Amino acid sequence: MSHDNLKVFPSVRERYDSLVQAGDIAADPAQEQLADRFDRLIRELATKRLATKSSALGWLFSRRSPRHEIIKGLYIFGEVGRGKTMLMDMFHQLVPAKRKRRAHFLDFMADVHERINAHRKAHKNGETKQDDPIPPVADALAEQAWVLCFDEFTVTDIADAMILSRLFRALFERGVVLIATSNVEPDNLYRDGLNRQLFLPFIDLLKTHVDVVNLDARTDYRLEKLNRMPVYLSPLSDATKQGMDEAWHTATEGAAVSEDHFKVKGHNVMVPRAARHAARFGFADLCSKPLGALDYAAIIARYQTIFIDDVPILDYARRNEAKRFIILIDILYDHHVHVVISAAASPDKLYEAKRGTEAFEFDRTASRLFEMQSEEYLSEAAQAQEMPISSEA
Repeated sequence: MSHDNLKVFPSVRERYDSLVQAGDIAADPAQEQLADRFDRLIRELATKRLATKSSALGWLFSRRSPRHEIIKGLYIFGEVGRGKTMLMDMFHQLVPAKRKRRAHFLDFMADVHERINAHRKAHKNGETKQDDPIPPVADALAEQAWVLCFDEFTVTDIADAMILSRLFRALFERGVVLIATSNVEPDNLYRDGLNRQLFLPFIDLLKTHVDVVNLDARTDYRLEKLNRMPVYLSPLSDATKQGMDEAWHTATEGAAVSEDHFKVKGHNVMVPRAARHAARFGFADLCSKPLGALDYAAIIARYQTIFIDDVPILDYARRNEAKRFIILIDILYDHHVHVVISAAASPDKLYEAKRGTEAFEFDRTASRLFEMQSEEYLSEAAQAQEMPISSEA
């Protein structure tokens, strides 16, 4: 197959232009440039893989690139709602590689920690002589996918920060190509984190293996598309509670309601009210308890509609709850879960603190809460309910 034969695959730019022509999005020069950049990356991946394989399709299936060859991925940062995820998803759909993976970054890191813990347990039990879990974990991840697409690349957890440099050095050595979206440029990752100096080598490594692109689009398309639906009720009042109860009755079709309990990594997760495919929580049930990304993923693997009552206005003193709420909304959004929320204020007024990483991160959460009320998101959520959701990353 010649280089020109790659045109048989639809390009990111062609897909983008078709959305513009259909009136689904407005044309934007910055987004057009990024679409073209993704197409150049697809051609570069194809050209370099073809150059190292005797088979014309060998680049799709090779386990790793030669170690001296660096295929630079893309790290796209910019403010919320600029189209980063939309364009990366187009790339992921169109790049003709069978071993590719698209994940929310927090889901991916939860998977990594689970693999590391499993390896350490195997070593302790004498099932392997390899005491360092990073090489075998990197082998398994690279075998699964050599094109990795991450949405919302962010580092706030010290456990993640301390392993990223070694993990990604091993992945890059195995020919993995990284594409990521983020709200922050690489130099601001883990900005106020504990022992940040130990994290800095990862930033240098990252910038060696990706081209950094600032998507400076002209407007927030998510808010342009906003179409408010009765799935976010505020402020808190008797009328709000009645609205939540009516929506719950509709979602459960009057089915019997009961508690649900299940285990995640050895600890118990409790669902206060569950019926059919819907689960209902108070804010405190989800965010005041020591729950994390794996717990939230396990919940949405069991329930397709999530109700969250009584989200309060948060401040710096409740930053741990705010951090859990940020992670929760990221996972609900990424999996297109139908969510009904009652809250003390509109999304952009829910976090009052002006300092700390949570204040910075909450801008994304507010934008997503707005979008989760739109007709488009609700339509995607309805389609997602037709397919099972895996709790695995």
